[in-house]
Amino acid sequence: MNAQAKIQSPINLFAHIKFEHLLAGVSGGVTSTLVLHPLDLLKIRFAVNDGQLLTRPHYHGLGNAVSTIIKEEGIPGLYRGVTPNCWGAGASWGFYFLFYNAIKTWMLENGNQKTLGPGSHMLAAAEAGVITLFITNPIWVVKTRMCLQYSTASELPPSKHYTGMLDALVKVYRHEGIPGMYKGLVPGMFGVSHGALQFMAYEEMKKCYINHYQLPVDEKLGTLQYLTFAALSKFFAASVTYPYQVIRARLQDQYKEYSGVLEVIKRTWRYEGLRGFYKGLPAYFLHVTPNICIVFLIYEKLTHIYEPEPIFPEEDVL
Repeated sequence: MNAQAKIQSPINLFAHIKFEHLLAGVSGGVTSTLVLHPLDLLKIRFAVNDGQLLTRPHYHGLGNAVSTIIKEEGIPGLYRGVTPNCWGAGASWGFYFLFYNAIKTWMLENGNQKTLGPGSHMLAAAEAGVITLFITNPIWVVKTRMCLQYSTASELPPSKHYTGMLDALVKVYRHEGIPGMYKGLVPGMFGVSHGALQFMAYEEMKKCYINHYQLPVDEKLGTLQYLTFAALSKFFAASVTYPYQVIRARLQDQYKEYSGVLEVIKRTWRYEGLRGFYKGLPAYFLHVTPNICIVFLIYEKLTHIYEPEPIFPEEDVL
């Protein structure tokens, strides 16, 4: 009987998949991206600017960057790469929430547990992050490269000039193969720790709030609580893990060629020092704080519509 249960347990993971989590994640990801894409574009352009490429535009702060882009590329310049960004953000948040909640529910039932601790939350988030990263990495490569389509840059060959998302995907695959589609995967794997820390902090803050105020287990938290916990958890995770974003963006940059993560780290440290690993951080915080608030708020509200019980299974039995 035990042997039969062990054989069936991996299948049970799929029984916990609920596509309302996918839909809610996609909705939140796309909405936040449409509103905040220009800040994401600025973060990428600051992150890759190591001062070594003379044809790359140089910006003196966020205000100067915005005015320069509008002057040289027009308002549409602020939305370069918005299509793959919407696809990437929607798919990433959708799959992340889908797998994360399925893994959490499976861990609870398979381990016969009433609640999950911080370690289990981090493990579930990390596993969901790895799966999601493998699915979406090609979209992030395309998004980064389209955000770096400068109007002043003309030294690139036609194979690295892209007219749109589909054209970029075809050209990257045709000229660089599968390795090109998965540039930045290694730092992206390190970036999984970002999501793990964020979700662990978010879950624990919600649990502490419910316990502190002795709320009923089916009590829906208010908008202010969701926004506060989302912003604080994102700020915590971003403060710890931001350098991987710089390394990943530089690996995906079509203007530079690196042999791998170690070369990016060595060259960044040699020419820019510690500060180089935090380029684009102000734009990043301006982008991710409202971004994560929009995503989590839409997610929480939509899943409460789809499900009468609380979103996270372990809170049912607190």
